[in-house]
Amino acid sequence: MNIQWFPGHMTKAKRMINENLKYVDAVVEIMDLRIPISSRNPDIDELVGDKPRIVVLNRVDQADPEISKKWIKHFSSLGYATLETDCKNGKGTNAFQSVVKTLLKDKIEAYAAKGQVGRQIRLMVLGIPNVGKSSFINKVAKRKAAVTSDRPGVTRGKQWISLGNGLELLDTPGILWPKFDNQQVGENLAFTGAVKDEIMDRITLGANLMLRLREYYPDRIEARYKFKPDPEASGSDLLEMGAKKRGFLISGGEYDLERMAAVLLDEFRGGKLGRITLERPEELEKETDGSVDD
Repeated sequence: MNIQWFPGHMTKAKRMINENLKYVDAVVEIMDLRIPISSRNPDIDELVGDKPRIVVLNRVDQADPEISKKWIKHFSSLGYATLETDCKNGKGTNAFQSVVKTLLKDKIEAYAAKGQVGRQIRLMVLGIPNVGKSSFINKVAKRKAAVTSDRPGVTRGKQWISLGNGLELLDTPGILWPKFDNQQVGENLAFTGAVKDEIMDRITLGANLMLRLREYYPDRIEARYKFKPDPEASGSDLLEMGAKKRGFLISGGEYDLERMAAVLLDEFRGGKLGRITLERPEELEKETDGSVDD
């Protein structure tokens, strides 16, 4: 996979987090609810330590509601406050301030006991590029306070944003990249459009998405593309079957897999296959089981 990786940016992001943690009361970590494992940098846990945390699970409108419940339970079990949002239309963002005040109730009461009633509560917002961080900030601030873009790294430096009601957010540059330690992370980010399709051949990407859909949502393939996915077929075979059903032919009577892959990715991202989540908490448990850190 040809994924651009900027270790210098990562070092800068980590340094900025370390330097500013002492100024904030809690951290807000934003993830894509369809791919919570892939859409975060695993170093965040080590960087943030035991600082109170709110996990914002974005794109709730596109995620499988049953699997979303499992993710909420998972993050709650780690001691984090959770909030499901759709930052494009603002769903869930109105609850943010009450979630903050519940999470930091003891701290707010301690400030009041010291005579610091109304002291600003400050929160650092973290997230990898294209996960919806700037859109989230704009929705909770109820104004265009952060620059949004499809391009990674648009947030150049830190900025404090007042939300009123005694809350301030520290926006940080979206340069805390995920770790591309395995192909699946890169694939998941490409499936959802968080990184460009060019990270791998589009036919390969489409074929691999077919395999994931067959594993988790075979009924969606059948409903949308009018064929029952053969459990023994390769991803390319499934893609070819889809092209056959759609009548995507090229000269010589071959099926146009490039076109079928593009359609599949567009329809997945556009929600035409329904609400789909590509990662489960059980996978995270499997990953940690049996692994020993020295």
